[in-house]
Amino acid sequence: MPRIGYAGKPEETDAMNWDQIEGKWKQLTGSARERWGKLTDNDWEAIAGKKDQLVGRIQERYGVAKAEAEQQADEWSLAQERYDRESHAATRL
Repeated sequence: MPRIGYAGKPEETDAMNWDQIEGKWKQLTGSARERWGKLTDNDWEAIAGKKDQLVGRIQERYGVAKAEAEQQADEWSLAQERYDRESHAATRL
């Protein structure tokens, strides 16, 4: 039985989303840069779409706890997923 992650979703779903984010990282970096403006170009290169790297950099640059950084990353990834779904739905109309 999968463990339940943030927002009651199975953790495998979150992992799959981050695999997709990692694959689309160059496309999504602009949105991430808007969200976390304190991160440097070197940070973005090191993160390369990996959730644990993003969480660590958010903690460092914004001085927040790991749980808060994970929540921010999860909320951002869900927003990217919603945007992707909506843009695909609009192209089918």
